[in-house]
Amino acid sequence: MPDPKFAEVQVGDEIPLLSTSPITRHTLALYCGASGDHNPIHVDIDYAKESGLDDVIAHGMLSMAYLGRLLTNWVSQSSIRELKTRFTAMTLIGDQVTCRGKIIEKFNESGENRVRLELTAETPREQSLAGEAVIALD
Repeated sequence: MPDPKFAEVQVGDEIPLLSTSPITRHTLALYCGASGDHNPIHVDIDYAKESGLDDVIAHGMLSMAYLGRLLTNWVSQSSIRELKTRFTAMTLIGDQVTCRGKIIEKFNESGENRVRLELTAETPREQSLAGEAVIALD
């Protein structure tokens, strides 16, 4: 998909959403290997239960990676100037994560036309991440 053009986007526009498959233990095991994050809270059900949870929880950074994929499905990676998030809730086994982005500002900085997006990642129960990104557009 070609990158959108600055003149063609407006404040309030939403970018195409990203919905994942439900999170599985296999997804978490693969992410552990890829990220190097082998915290047992993500893969060891006994450890998770000893920590007061019903089951393991997904890595927060996995959901952040999904937000990154949301952006790179819309623009090339080289257009991303900033991505920041805060974790607001846990993502559980079986959750489908839906990522959304909405343009909240158009501006010029460092000689580039840029847009600021409000980002969210949501599970069926609640928002799990909130953040924003700055994207350079031609």
